[in-house]
Amino acid sequence: MFAKKRKRFNHLTMPIIVNLDKMLAKRNMKSKALAEIIGITEANLSILKSGKAKAVRFSTLEAICKALDCQPADILQYNKD
Repeated sequence: MFAKKRKRFNHLTMPIIVNLDKMLAKRNMKSKALAEIIGITEANLSILKSGKAKAVRFSTLEAICKALDCQPADILQYNKD
């Protein structure tokens, strides 16, 4: 009868920090170029960059790392506070 409410994480409290902007700047690459290289829309890349994404496919993470010549730890950071 009543739908169960799922606990939602506020993106401000999410313990995973996305440092994609830093890697893009380090590699002197624009978001648009990265989106084209890895085959996702600029809108979806923006969601990922902002930290609002609820999940990231390993294939997408692999494509990002390949395009930016980096490791996943260069892009993702765990903050336990």
